[in-house]
Amino acid sequence: MEVNGYTIEPGADLSGADLIGADLGVVDLSGADLSGALLGVADLTGANLEGANLVLANLSSAVLYRADLTGANLEGANLYMTNLAGADLDRANLSSAILYRADLTGANLKNALLEGARLSGSKADEDTTWPEGFGPVAAGVIFDD
Repeated sequence: MEVNGYTIEPGADLSGADLIGADLGVVDLSGADLSGALLGVADLTGANLEGANLVLANLSSAVLYRADLTGANLEGANLYMTNLAGADLDRANLSSAILYRADLTGANLKNALLEGARLSGSKADEDTTWPEGFGPVAAGVIFDD
């Protein structure tokens, strides 16, 4: 699959790619290098990003609804207002990631690395799973009633 001149496939080198607003729903980018990529407002609904490198990627306002981010490296990524509802972030590295006002309802963050992650104003629900010992309320997460 070709998008904005980039080949979208597992293991692709898309570091620094400009994919702002791209329709990437249900694509397979497992193991891809998306470090520093611009993915703001992109639609990645149901995408497979397992083990992808998203270090310092800009995913602001992107849709990652039900995306598989298992083991992905999102260190320092901008996830401001990103829809991560139902996403699988098990074992994902979210160290120093910006998750202000992100939608984490039903997301799986079990075993995720959240050291230094900024979660203030993010929303979650009783179906959101957290790493053992992590205090989402203390981190500024808002729970839906």
